Amino acid sequence: MDQGAASPVSPPSPGPGRTLSRLTRRKPVERLVAESGRGEGGLLRRSLGVWQLTAISIGATLGTGIFVVLGEAVPEAGPAVTVSFALAGLTALFSALSYAELAGAIPVSGSSYTYTYATMGELLGWVIGWCLILEYGVSVAAVAVGWGEYLNELLDGTVGVTIPAALSAPPGDGGIVNLPALLVVLLAMALLLGGARESARANAVMVAVKIGALLMFCAVAATGVRAGNYTPFAPLGVAGINAAAATLFFSYIGFDAASTAGEEARDPRRDLPRAIVLSLVIVTVLYCLVAAVAVGALPWQDFTGTEAALAGIMEEVTGRAFWSVLLALGAVVAIASVVLAVLYGQTRILFSMSRDGLIPQVFSRVHPRTGTPRAGTLIVAAFCGTLAAVIPLGRLADATSIGTLFAFALVNVSVVVLRRTHPQTPRGFRVPLSPLLPALGFGFCVWTMAGLDAVTWTVFGLWLAGGLALYFSYGIRHSRLNEPGEPSGPGTTGRAGR
Repeated sequence: MDQGAASPVSPPSPGPGRTLSRLTRRKPVERLVAESGRGEGGLLRRSLGVWQLTAISIGATLGTGIFVVLGEAVPEAGPAVTVSFALAGLTALFSALSYAELAGAIPVSGSSYTYTYATMGELLGWVIGWCLILEYGVSVAAVAVGWGEYLNELLDGTVGVTIPAALSAPPGDGGIVNLPALLVVLLAMALLLGGARESARANAVMVAVKIGALLMFCAVAATGVRAGNYTPFAPLGVAGINAAAATLFFSYIGFDAASTAGEEARDPRRDLPRAIVLSLVIVTVLYCLVAAVAVGALPWQDFTGTEAALAGIMEEVTGRAFWSVLLALGAVVAIASVVLAVLYGQTRILFSMSRDGLIPQVFSRVHPRTGTPRAGTLIVAAFCGTLAAVIPLGRLADATSIGTLFAFALVNVSVVVLRRTHPQTPRGFRVPLSPLLPALGFGFCVWTMAGLDAVTWTVFGLWLAGGLALYFSYGIRHSRLNEPGEPSGPGTTGRAGR
């Protein structure tokens, strides 16, 4: 019995003071860096440069808000959806600067989960990790749902047939199961199983295709812009702009995906901050440009009920199906790259949480030939594919936004805390005007969260409750910080720092 009590995996029930200490223990930054790349049975491979990291960011971001969620946001904001995009982009920018500093200081795969674990303790780290599971896993499903819409546009314009609604829409949207959404998740899974470098190359090609498709849209649709379509500019007022911005924030999680590649980047301290900021600037400019042209070419009232708005605009403006088919082809490629990049990020976050002992070891098991977490990739793809097949897009997008915003808010706090606790840690980038800009990032995240509806907040509360139940039943008992000799606790820097 005494031996069982001494086990690092199942320690005896602690008293209240001991429990609080365990909830606030921090994982030393030095240990996080030292463990970089190590998994169960193998190592992740460092093969990604700055342009590949930037492409992962753009791949995870560009396409979602324009090709899919634009049809949901325009009815909320009207022509002022361009302001909503800019507001969501500004909110993301403040957080991106904090991400850039933390990614350079702690270049590991856990993203904001790891940053929070190192600065504010295990419990908050777990909460953020649980939010990231919502952010990444559910966003993969949400984007996959929109992919099916454009696939039908492409099939209709090329071979004259479409997938029946029963097999291309989830229950609640007039169908039984969304098979195209499931298919694109499985295709992304197959690419990821081949290795990080191979999937990064495929992603870079898809990113080039989707940027070209969006620039083509702007050139063609601009010929149909009518000044009258911009009035009234904000028919639903500031509330509508804010509500649309909250929905569109779902479209700005790409730079977060770049930070999950920290253990597969060749020079993470230098390249991760560059990739994060560069990708966000490119994406925001393209989002605002395409949105401005779209609402100028089509009255905002006509966006209701479509998840393939851009293809419809192309056909409306030109009177020819050719252009809408070409755009639909670009959208099919673009949205597939979002699924690929975000699915990649999800597997790497779970890899870090598993390595820390907070979730089962299967997620950190590295395949010796490909250098990837193969088992974790299979499990995540099965989960996301199931969600995509049976859950409608709108509710998925809102649930993703609130999880993202909560994680970003704490990242802005983490960068200030790490400045105080580890001022000498090397950084590839430093947030200017700190703590002012991190404080603005935190405030914008909270303000944008306030624009989400009560149902979304309820879903988020239930998700957090489920996560806390899992942590107290599994995570706290299996944490690697329970092991004898492992440094932990508020303010520790660990043995490696001495």
